[in-house]
Amino acid sequence: MSRPFILGLTGSVGMGKSTVAAMFADLGVPVFDADAVVHQLQGIGGALLPAIEQAFPGSAGPAGVDRKALGAAVFGNSDKLARLEAIVHPAVRAARREFLLEHAGARLVVFDIPLLFETGGVEEVDAVLVVSAPPAVQRERVLARPGMTAERFAEILARQIPDAEKRARADHVIDTGSSLAETREEVARLVKNLTA
Repeated sequence: MSRPFILGLTGSVGMGKSTVAAMFADLGVPVFDADAVVHQLQGIGGALLPAIEQAFPGSAGPAGVDRKALGAAVFGNSDKLARLEAIVHPAVRAARREFLLEHAGARLVVFDIPLLFETGGVEEVDAVLVVSAPPAVQRERVLARPGMTAERFAEILARQIPDAEKRARADHVIDTGSSLAETREEVARLVKNLTA
């Protein structure tokens, strides 16, 4: 049975991954957004609320996960973060399988997975696209986010494989440090090549 070509989209924080994912969607390519699935699973009535509340009392309720409380519970603690990931990652994988079934007729699909290399998701894709930008651009983008601090940025980077290593392991790299128009052209070129 044929299935779509699966392109794994990843990149470190602030590299423009969401922007590039939206460009794929604009071109009609189905995009699986792992972060959006996590938000849904942890939102009001989310399937993961009972397990998260049991593991981290006081972090979830009728309004969904209290992201601040949960963040405080796992921030800087690798054991607690691993416990949270053991709850979240299998549910995201199941949602990804469901997405693939829904889009079985597509020629190309994109799995937008921020921690693709870090979580072993690279085994589930046919090729990897890394979005990258110069460090100064990345830092400026991330520190402009509401509530972001230099310390929090450093902690996020520490949990991610360095950008240079991601680029070295990628099948395709798109530099998002240029203009949006140039990035859009690169995305369109890649879609054309992968669907030819």
